[in-house]
Amino acid sequence: MVNLTDRVAIVTGAAQGIGAATAERLARAGAAVAVVDLNVEGAQKTAADIVRAGGKAVAIGCDVSQSDQVTAAVAKAATELGPIGVLVNNAGVLRDNLLFKMSDDNWDTVLDTHLKGTFMFTRAAQQHMVEQRWGKIVNVSSVAALGNRGQSNYSAAKAGIQGLTKTHALELGQFNINVNSVAPGFVETDMIRATAARQGIDFEAYKEAAIKRNPMKRVAQPIDIANAVALLCSEDASFINGQVIYLAGGPRT
Repeated sequence: MVNLTDRVAIVTGAAQGIGAATAERLARAGAAVAVVDLNVEGAQKTAADIVRAGGKAVAIGCDVSQSDQVTAAVAKAATELGPIGVLVNNAGVLRDNLLFKMSDDNWDTVLDTHLKGTFMFTRAAQQHMVEQRWGKIVNVSSVAALGNRGQSNYSAAKAGIQGLTKTHALELGQFNINVNSVAPGFVETDMIRATAARQGIDFEAYKEAAIKRNPMKRVAQPIDIANAVALLCSEDASFINGQVIYLAGGPRT
């Protein structure tokens, strides 16, 4: 059983989807959670849901691509909740397009949000973990790290997150800090619905095609990802470090 009593967690991109489910799951395990998102109203809703369920949470607005905002967000979380022990780097956006149509801005926005944001939050939060000689960092990657048509930016960012994960595991392991990554496949979220809409595809048909391809004959829900993240944040996973776990209902190479 995952037990994070007296731990303080930061979850980025926690206004909805995987991030919200993860924040709520960590709170149920006993953690006080800083719910971080650019969408402040959404973050406040997630935090309120946690408090309503008997947990402790604070909402923090932050653009994860801006260094000063990241530093301020981590400082605020530590001031209001205590030293940071758990970090889930989940914040992300999509700007899908084929290579010849992809703009510099499409590229920069996705890389800055996913990859730079993960780096900066880890850099800021690890100071608290080093002092405590305890920490758990989980970075959300994707099966798109293996390549996906129309996602040069997203695939590069998610592959980069896997590289950061392995590097930071090597650097921080000596301080009893575990750094791992989860790489979901198709997860039924508002972001995926928006992707289908942009492509002019009926979502239910889009989902059904994914179900047919999946060995388990279903698609993941946000809680499926949140449960795996929670495990990696627990002492049950104390010797798992620098790993990328594909959460896609089947193997990935």
